[in-house]
Amino acid sequence: MVPAAIILPHLDPNDARPLHEQVASAIRRAIGEGSYMQGDRLPSARDLADTLGINANTVLRALRVLRDERLLEFRRGRGVSVARHADGRALLRERAREFLKESQRYGYGLEDVIALLRELA
Repeated sequence: MVPAAIILPHLDPNDARPLHEQVASAIRRAIGEGSYMQGDRLPSARDLADTLGINANTVLRALRVLRDERLLEFRRGRGVSVARHADGRALLRERAREFLKESQRYGYGLEDVIALLRELA
């Protein structure tokens, strides 16, 4: 098992996103980058919360979001593990979300971003 500190180095208090979204984002990235492979168990929500210094319910909310995205599986008595069908697309999805948010901050809309991507392709 990978220690929680490796997949979740810190939460940014200046980030406008809610804490559960930051936690979900960090776990998505860890899965996408291969820190967690299919079938690997994650630390318990309580251990993650203790490491991050946040409420366990916040971590559980993040884990439920990832379960709903089918990146994680909850198994009674076995904890939370990376779903067997999870792949590196999780990282790409997360980076695309971040890119779109950053683009919006600079005043670019979706069509502008699509045009930019076409230029780069």
